[in-house]
Amino acid sequence: MRHAGTILMKIATIFIVAIFSFPLKAQDTPDEVKFNLERSRGTLYTVLGKISSVTGLMFIYDSEILDNEKTVKLPAGEYSITEAIRKISGNNNLNVRITGKHALIYAPVLERAIEVIPSEDTLSSEKFFAVEGKLLDRISGEPVVFGSVSVPGLPVGIVSNLEGAFRLILPDSLKNSIIRFSHIGYESREVAAELIIAGNVTVYMEQKIIPLQEVIVRAVDPVSAIRDMLRKRAQNYTLDPSYITAFYREGVEYKNNLCLSEAVMKIYKTGVLSGSAGEQVKILKMRRMTNIDQEDTLVARIRSSVNASLLLDVVKNPTDFLTPESMSLYNYTHSDITEIDGRRVYVFSFEQNELVIEPLFKGELYVDAENMALIKAKFEIHPDHIRKSSDNLIVKRSRSHSVTPLKVVYEVSYRNSGELYYINHVRGDLTFRVRKSGRIFSSDLHAWFEMVNCKVETDNVRKFPSDERYSTRDIFSQTSFIYDPQFWRSFNVILPERELRELVNSYNFSGR
Repeated sequence: MRHAGTILMKIATIFIVAIFSFPLKAQDTPDEVKFNLERSRGTLYTVLGKISSVTGLMFIYDSEILDNEKTVKLPAGEYSITEAIRKISGNNNLNVRITGKHALIYAPVLERAIEVIPSEDTLSSEKFFAVEGKLLDRISGEPVVFGSVSVPGLPVGIVSNLEGAFRLILPDSLKNSIIRFSHIGYESREVAAELIIAGNVTVYMEQKIIPLQEVIVRAVDPVSAIRDMLRKRAQNYTLDPSYITAFYREGVEYKNNLCLSEAVMKIYKTGVLSGSAGEQVKILKMRRMTNIDQEDTLVARIRSSVNASLLLDVVKNPTDFLTPESMSLYNYTHSDITEIDGRRVYVFSFEQNELVIEPLFKGELYVDAENMALIKAKFEIHPDHIRKSSDNLIVKRSRSHSVTPLKVVYEVSYRNSGELYYINHVRGDLTFRVRKSGRIFSSDLHAWFEMVNCKVETDNVRKFPSDERYSTRDIFSQTSFIYDPQFWRSFNVILPERELRELVNSYNFSGR
């Protein structure tokens, strides 16, 4: 089956935000910084925004400590940062720490450390610390999904989940490092690790608004740009093999039934021009949680999902919307210009030609405007033709149930490490409508898989011994393993969303 498509063009609303601030000296403390504020009333979040506008400080805090929706008032007058925060929160125990333009609001707590027992990746006991919290849009308060959390210059990182939540675990040796939060379309934020290791923080991300006039002036031919991106793969992505330590998760939800499998994998990744045929996977640790009775009339499993995660590296394995000989099947549009990490990014939308009736993809491609590297692709099987893809998506059908595909969406992103880009995050979401024979009503079945690159190694990279390799075409949820609960304590994982946590907790699953 071919894949194609494009996400509809967005119409941007242009607005201007005026921020008046005064410079803070490096030695300023929260009590030394004084500012005048007119009488303010509204939600705590709104009043904090006014203080930010006057002082130029960007506040970081745990949403468990401060309730953004609480209605507060602050009389007109002169305040120190600490006085104002305690006044609007009603909590005189809160403290504020200023580093650069960031101000951390926190309640004193003991610093947390994660003790780790030796494993095959740690020759001796180590101490780790965790940076955790949520990434939220500063204007809407909505979660920033799949935002990148990393240490600049180092090949380590994680992504936020569908609720914007993240946890990045790092060795104590990096306590003095900088943590970077970034996402396409937002201004990147860099915060000292020591400032945010005390608790669960909320990091508000500012949208990067690109004037519509600039989008028009810089408009480029999308087909030529995509061809240029393909020609420059050898310059932007590694040609040599590398090791990627990845966290992998897949799940199937149907009614109140759940099958969830997770693993830490080491991947032998071949160079960008080598394709995925020679890539190898070694499972380091694994766990599985399920409440599905194997005797149930409907048991859904995802086949070849690990292999699909490798194949979704579309830079290495260009699908038809990235293949010159198949591009005539699509209509391409330069739909937007955005930004990530201070770099301009072209957004190209694509959708299958109206004369093409087979199920292809629609989606968006994000290409660095300077070096023409593909940094993100979002695409789905075209909704108008998705039912025709049923035979390709459903390998074995139940005699007692009819299963119809409703939506199939994929997303893949790349992260810059030094001068080269590496695969960062891959996710696939597949939704089906299931109806039991003779029944009127139906239920939706949701299957998903995702993989995040947590660490890249480029030295002494060799293929794995044959007895250590995992067959990527197997059904991952049926893989046998020995569970080690200690291993997970120091490894970076994509945090489960609340709904998934509640479902897991309601059945008291144990990692098996």
